[in-house]
Amino acid sequence: MDAERDAEELIAEAAAAPVDGWGFDWLAGRATEERPPWGYARMVADRMARATAALDVDTGGGEVLAEVPRPPKLLTATEGWPPNVVVARRTLRRVGATVVAVDPAGPLPFRDASFDLVVSRHPVRTDWEQTARVLRPGGTFLSQQIGAGTMRELSEAILGPLPPPATRHPDHAVGAAEAAGLRVVDLRRATLRAEFFDIGAVVWFLRKVIWTVPGFTVDRYREQLLTLHDRITTKGPLTGHAQRFLIEATRP
Repeated sequence: MDAERDAEELIAEAAAAPVDGWGFDWLAGRATEERPPWGYARMVADRMARATAALDVDTGGGEVLAEVPRPPKLLTATEGWPPNVVVARRTLRRVGATVVAVDPAGPLPFRDASFDLVVSRHPVRTDWEQTARVLRPGGTFLSQQIGAGTMRELSEAILGPLPPPATRHPDHAVGAAEAAGLRVVDLRRATLRAEFFDIGAVVWFLRKVIWTVPGFTVDRYREQLLTLHDRITTKGPLTGHAQRFLIEATRP
């Protein structure tokens, strides 16, 4: 089998694989990424055990929330991508959570001061004013977010050289939180090594993590994918770095 046909088969397989939810099991054995040192799921579980009413924003398929061992009496999640809403409602039955479909660009559809805990893992965006509005006085917001320049090596492998990232800087998040009336009590940063062992892993990742190459389709970037396949085949895995930060804030 020649290298180009091998690439086409890998690409076709990844293009047909489902990307619903927010799990990454499909990449097992094909890509790796270090985990942040702070243990976000453990931190969420700890705070959920002490909450009475909690909200998970951008829950994805509900993967993190479903593992909470002691959920609060009132547990709600939001999701803006319709296929994920279906997955999350099925996944979150075990913890008794209500999943609300929302407009990602719209306000949170909840009354003021509805929750004493709001969490969010890898939100598309954080509406700090809305977050502060739905938090009760003394309530907490905990979020693991994607940092500036994450997976830049992969983005540039497809798109070519890019300007310095203008968004997703941790310091910007702190400023926005404080401007909304919240008090930031914790901020941590991490750079995490990632490796992609074949072009199928790249294609599947780009289909799922859509901000890495906005507007990505296999047809649009087939030439770049075949070039990257040759690079991986001859030089070894494509190495990238994911940027993450953890931010925790309270409403006074």
